[in-house]
Parts: sequence; C-alpha cells; structure tokens
Amino acid sequence: MIVRIMGEGQVKVAESHLTELNKLDDELLEEMEAGDEPGFRRTLGALLDAVRRLGEPLPDDALEPSALILPAEDATLDEVREMLSDDGLIPG
Repeated sequence: MIVRIMGEGQVKVAESHLTELNKLDDELLEEMEAGDEPGFRRTLGALLDAVRRLGEPLPDDALEPSALILPAEDATLDEVREMLSDDGLIPG
C-alpha cells in the first residue's frame, strides 16, 4: 500500500502493518476529540515515524496512487480534523 505524507513524499508500507498503524490512528482520534494538543502532537509524530520505519520510501520522481494520505508533522488539530473520516486517517 502506498502512503503519502504531505510535504515529504510517498512510502510503500506492507498491509501487514495496518494493525499497528490503526492503533496509533485510534489514539490520535481520541486525543483530537478530547482536544489534547500535547497528546495529538506526540501521537501524530509516532504515527508518521511508524510509517517511515515500517515502509520503504519511493523515489522522489515516482508518482503512484496513494491509498492513504497523512498530514505533515506540523499540521494543526483543525487541519487534521478536515482530513478525517469516521474511521480516522486510516480506514479499518
């Protein structure tokens, strides 16, 4: 699965890692709903770090369709809220 991190590029992540990523996504959603800015920052960073750690970066000139689009690490709570579906950033 191809994941785009806004402002960084694309990463290929095996679908077997979705459980780990969904756990972080669920935590992020809870923190956003509670208005927990420090928790939101920490968990967003952890989610993006996990994608970088578990995935393989695609070359800068590659342009593949992205299954997921994640916000940049400096995104605000409001910017991320606009990106959310009922399932969070990561469906499932």
